[in-house]
Amino acid sequence: MAKVLEMPKLSPTMEEGQISLWHMKEGDPVGVDDLLAEVETDKATMEYRSFDRGTLLRILAPGGSVVRLGQPVAVLGAPGEDIAALLASLLGSSPVAADALPLAAAHPPSVADVVAAPPAGPAGDEPPTGRAKASPYVRKLARERGLDLGLVSGSGPGGRIVARDVEGLPEAVPAPAPRPESGVLAAPIARPLSMMRKAIARRLTESKQTVPHFYLTIDVDADPIWSLREQINADLAAAAHADAPVIKVSLNDLLVKASAIALARVPECNAEFTPEAILIHRRVDISVAVAVSEGLLTPVVRDADRKSVMAIAAEIRELSSRAKARKLAPSEMANGTFSISNLGMYGIDEFAAVINPPEGAILAVGQVRREPVLRGDAIVPGRRLKLTLSCDHRVVDGAVGAEFLRALRALVEHPTRILLA
Repeated sequence: MAKVLEMPKLSPTMEEGQISLWHMKEGDPVGVDDLLAEVETDKATMEYRSFDRGTLLRILAPGGSVVRLGQPVAVLGAPGEDIAALLASLLGSSPVAADALPLAAAHPPSVADVVAAPPAGPAGDEPPTGRAKASPYVRKLARERGLDLGLVSGSGPGGRIVARDVEGLPEAVPAPAPRPESGVLAAPIARPLSMMRKAIARRLTESKQTVPHFYLTIDVDADPIWSLREQINADLAAAAHADAPVIKVSLNDLLVKASAIALARVPECNAEFTPEAILIHRRVDISVAVAVSEGLLTPVVRDADRKSVMAIAAEIRELSSRAKARKLAPSEMANGTFSISNLGMYGIDEFAAVINPPEGAILAVGQVRREPVLRGDAIVPGRRLKLTLSCDHRVVDGAVGAEFLRALRALVEHPTRILLA
């Protein structure tokens, strides 16, 4: 008996997903745990695997479709099984009658094509001359690919253009945009929101509207931690085998470890707010912000206070690599207790980061600046670093935040303590 496959919940906060790519085509046999498709969620690109055996009879949501949880995406059944009645139940409220769908040779329109189609007019009505017959979803798909629907042949009922007609065509090469005349505003470029960007917009808006932020900044002597990093990397390079890649420790790796130690010493800063109580975590799980093409991901380094600098460095590189490839599991980006965001590599001296709820604080790291410093009675070349702590005032009071930064300063300015902890 045929079964409708629905959009599953692939991440804890997922409400809808965009099908990036189908790994199977209609008519393919499907086994348990076979990879059906890749789905972009609010967190990452996830694998959609089958829980059943059968044949993929129909793909109802083509690549590029945005589908809400529980909505149908495909039909699985026995080879050659008649699914006309099932399709009628799925599409019965649409303007296209199920008994008009060619179930053998041609593909029926997808749910995205049919459900979004405008109501049909009286019999014999046709669209205005020159206007192609297509659903809003297909028109959007054509705009994104730069295609003129007037030049596309429709394979759907009555010549309607469906998603596969557009997806099978190469993208148009955009012509150079004409320069606007003086005083004339050029039209903006519309970039559709990805699942990740929607999630970022929703969470950051929620954070700034519901979390009372305040900020504390310190400017530390960065010469000691800079020198320690150079010494560690020189020793690693000397010990490396000729045919092995050279492992390096970054300043950020050292700051993650230093922050973890400071949080263990000032646990009131390693906390979150709930309506009933403030939760002070006994674990130190640090979320590390990683910039990706569509926004920001925050993989978590678990038990960072108990790991060596080398272990943290290796873990951050591995997590960052998979973050940029959108291969992180949702569990690897959840349940952090504190965040670190570093924009120093972009030449930023100082900034205030937005708290990542339900965490109670986030540390913003600027670049190491070369500037004259006073040592004793002499002015000499030195390095300085600004660190800004964004605090949830419901959890972290000013004195608690200051105590954390004092502990962090002591570690940064005496960095051998980072290695000994």
